[in-house]
Amino acid sequence: MTDLLIAAGGGGDPVGTALVHAGLGGGPDAVVLTYGWERLTVDPVPGPAAPQDFTGLDHDTLPVPLVTTATEPVAPRGSTLPRLAGHLPTGLALLDPYAGVAGLADQIGRTARALDVDHIRVVDVGGDILAHGDEPTLASPLLDALALAACHLAGTRTTVHVAGPGLDGEIPEATLLTRLTGNGTALNSGIPGWAADVLRWNPSEASALVTAAAAGLRGPCLTRQDAGPIPLTDRSGRVWDLPLEHALGHNRVAQGLLDTRPDTLADAETVSLKLCGFSEYERERGRATRLTGARDVIDDETFLGELDAWLDLQRAGHPGARYASVRCAVESLGYGWRLTEHARDLLNRHRPGLDAFPLLSLAN
Repeated sequence: MTDLLIAAGGGGDPVGTALVHAGLGGGPDAVVLTYGWERLTVDPVPGPAAPQDFTGLDHDTLPVPLVTTATEPVAPRGSTLPRLAGHLPTGLALLDPYAGVAGLADQIGRTARALDVDHIRVVDVGGDILAHGDEPTLASPLLDALALAACHLAGTRTTVHVAGPGLDGEIPEATLLTRLTGNGTALNSGIPGWAADVLRWNPSEASALVTAAAAGLRGPCLTRQDAGPIPLTDRSGRVWDLPLEHALGHNRVAQGLLDTRPDTLADAETVSLKLCGFSEYERERGRATRLTGARDVIDDETFLGELDAWLDLQRAGHPGARYASVRCAVESLGYGWRLTEHARDLLNRHRPGLDAFPLLSLAN
């Protein structure tokens, strides 16, 4: 039987979802549903990409469009999903949140029936799917809440998996552990070949951190988040399972969506604005007007010199930190995410002592 999974937050969550699925012994026949919302570092257009923002989608296999290696975003949209579709050990399909809660529920329900699935798994790396809405570092409540509310309306039995509590920098691990029960289940410590390939170029930090933690790395890690170094602990490489209703009991935005049943994304955003005081869509629109273009070419010698200076600054400013994400380094130096793989190649050849794959070591 096919496993049906939902990457709750969009962005790089399909990577983390496939990692959790593989790490818990999931079979090869699986489909991951995701939003096309990849944030401004990848997609300069605020908000999620809808199916009409892509060409080359497979509209014939499932009730929702499958992303393939022939898929391309329509400019000026950007997306990692087409390349990801060629690497993941699962199918990858696109959800359309512009249809509102009931529309999302219909997409999920029809897909479950088409695959003859009686159980859906929602995966969230980081744990903000359990947000109450008033956490001071919460940044992206809307998409997770939409996934929970839509699964409730779809009526198919659903399990929520929370991996790597706190690794997305939105809610601290200690807070999340009070909302989870038991000790969770350890993910496999080995990094699958497909994941090693993906993490060489994909900018998903939460996926890189949960992989690093499962592989045994411990200590504070610098990320592009504004919340300070994120600790990799003995809980960071573990995953907790909880019933859908348990997650809904924590997520006040999801409760609000079920109370109001918004039929558009704009109306769903209004719920988030009312209950949290913000939405990630609103924040993206504000940030998009302030962004300057990232450098899209690396001069090898210049990059290595800039990196050395940046690392010295981080070691001085964060003396307790042990690691940094490659995305943090690349973006902090003003380069675009597409240069991540080039940057890793340079580090492997010229700075091998920094390698703590999939992270950078801050050890001198």
